[in-house]
Amino acid sequence: MASVIREGDYVLLYFDEHRKWLVKVSGEREFHTHKGVVKLSTIVGEPYGAAVKSSLDYDFWALKPTTYDFIMSMERPTQIVYPKDAGIILIKLGLGPGSIVVEAGTGSGALTLVIANAVKPDGHVYTYEARPEFAKIASRNLKKAGVLDYVTIRNVDAGQGFDETEVDAVMLDLAEPWKIVSKAYRCLKAGSPMASFSPTFNQIEKTVGAMKRSQFLDVETIECLLREIRVEKGKTRPVTFMIGHTGYITFARKALKK
Repeated sequence: MASVIREGDYVLLYFDEHRKWLVKVSGEREFHTHKGVVKLSTIVGEPYGAAVKSSLDYDFWALKPTTYDFIMSMERPTQIVYPKDAGIILIKLGLGPGSIVVEAGTGSGALTLVIANAVKPDGHVYTYEARPEFAKIASRNLKKAGVLDYVTIRNVDAGQGFDETEVDAVMLDLAEPWKIVSKAYRCLKAGSPMASFSPTFNQIEKTVGAMKRSQFLDVETIECLLREIRVEKGKTRPVTFMIGHTGYITFARKALKK
C-alpha cells in the first residue's frame, strides 16, 4: 500500500524538470507559482505521486522527496559536498546501518545528512563545527531532513582533538586537514578508513604527506565529474553546463604502527 502524505510532511512539488520545489505540507498554507496557487490542504491524505490542480487548472505532482532533494534545497552559507562526491565517499568509507562516524567540518550539513541517512537507525555521526552560526544552520537542515536524531553536533574546533575513539570512519572537510590527520588516526579503529575533501592541489599534497607520516596506507586521491545528458529524439547530447570541479577526495586506511 502506498504511503500517504500527512500534515507536516515534505513533498517535492513537481511541475516540470525545471520547476520543482521542496515544500512542507500544511493545511493552512498555499503555495504560489506563476502557474497558479496550490492549496496544500488538498494533498493531505493523498498518496505520494498524486496530482493536484492549481487555481489556474495546471497539474502539479506531489512526489516523495529524496536525500538529493533535501541537499539541493537546503540553506547553505558554505560550499557543500555535492551528491556526486558524497556517493563515492559513502562507498569508499564502507558506511552502512550501525556505523559510527566522526566528521570534521560540518558546514551546512550536506554530507552529514548523507552519512546520517546511511548509518541510521543504529549508527551515529559525531560532527565537529567550530563556527556556531554554521552549527545552527546545519542543525536546522538536518532536522528538516529528519536525521537530526542520528547526529551529534559538537560546536568545537576539531584541531583540539576528538572525544570519540574506535570509530568506523573519519571524514575531514577542512581548510587545513593535514593538521588533524594524526588526531583522526587516534580515534579510528585499526584498519578502518578515513577521507579528506579539499578543493586544491597544495591541500591534498600536504594531507597525503601527513597521512603517510601517520601510518595510513592505501592512500588514493580522486576527482569525480558528473555530466547530465539531455535526451530528445534526434538530438540527444550532453547538457551545455555542468558542475565540474568541486574538490579532490583523498582516501586512506589506518595501519597499526610497528
